Amino acid sequence: MEKLDIKSMTMPEIEDALKGYDLPKFRIKQIYSWLRKGVESFDEMSNLPKSLRQTLCNIFDIRGVKIKKRLESRVDDTVKYLYELYDGECIESVLMKYNHGYTVCISSQVGCRMGCSFCASGIDGLFRNLSASEMLAQVEMAGKDNGVRISNVVMMGMGEPLDNFENTVRFLDLVSDEEGLNIGLRHISVSTSGVVPKIYELMELGYPITLSISLHAPTNEIRNSIMKVNRAYPVEQLLKACSDYTKKTSRRISFEYALIDGVNDTDECAEILAKNLRGMLCHLNLIPANPVKENSFTRPNDNKVHRFCELMKSKGINTTVRRTLGADIDASCGQLRRSHQNNA
Repeated sequence: MEKLDIKSMTMPEIEDALKGYDLPKFRIKQIYSWLRKGVESFDEMSNLPKSLRQTLCNIFDIRGVKIKKRLESRVDDTVKYLYELYDGECIESVLMKYNHGYTVCISSQVGCRMGCSFCASGIDGLFRNLSASEMLAQVEMAGKDNGVRISNVVMMGMGEPLDNFENTVRFLDLVSDEEGLNIGLRHISVSTSGVVPKIYELMELGYPITLSISLHAPTNEIRNSIMKVNRAYPVEQLLKACSDYTKKTSRRISFEYALIDGVNDTDECAEILAKNLRGMLCHLNLIPANPVKENSFTRPNDNKVHRFCELMKSKGINTTVRRTLGADIDASCGQLRRSHQNNA
């Protein structure tokens, strides 16, 4: 019989799985506490009887991550990880240092099926979803490896979180658990390329997260050419969902916009984008595109980036340019995994 993924389980679920063993409540709490501390084996649960540890080993798996490769920036202390999962698949995660603390950017899938043409993560398609425990393990390992407390999480690594909706929601519940890492939901950002039905499902759950929309284009014509998801959920439909989300939750949406030279960085694009976003509770985050060797896209020069930003501000849109972190270690999604695959 396949073992249960215990780190993806809540305390009541663990208690239910062990109900035939007549364990006292404090034992269940001990087990759960150890799991939330990031243990990698049941043998580490030193205050449990050896017989109970063996029983747990027979029933459950602890699915964590192993560091396959670690790259540390000499510029800004950013650390990029290539993690190996229990089945040999690899994912990426990035630890970033800010004035307010440490943020970890995690993956939600092995690969991605969204097929955005400027992104390295989806070049080879989707291999599988990550479990909640595999998402949680990325946060735990980054903190443990660097001896720091993670205060913020962004789900902007490999994969589309809302394409792995059930596990993403379970991760949010576990990572914010007061008995565990206790990272407040207001300190977590969930990114989506625009899976509209799932935006509405997330809205109904009422989590006080920050929803980040990977918009990257102001019109259907441009967005269709770089993001396949737009053919299913066009710009107008996506923006309506975003507007509905802000009204229902009173939470500001962050729009991510990768500036690609000659594609979506013109004055006309800025004018249309400002018109689309005017009046919405939102923030626009401009991201000069990272070069990916598998495509011909390039980032605009600094003057173009500055002009686009100033145009948006002049139209009343709260706009910033994302600070580039880890440029010397290819900290963008998918690049390290593809390099590992190609060299394997």
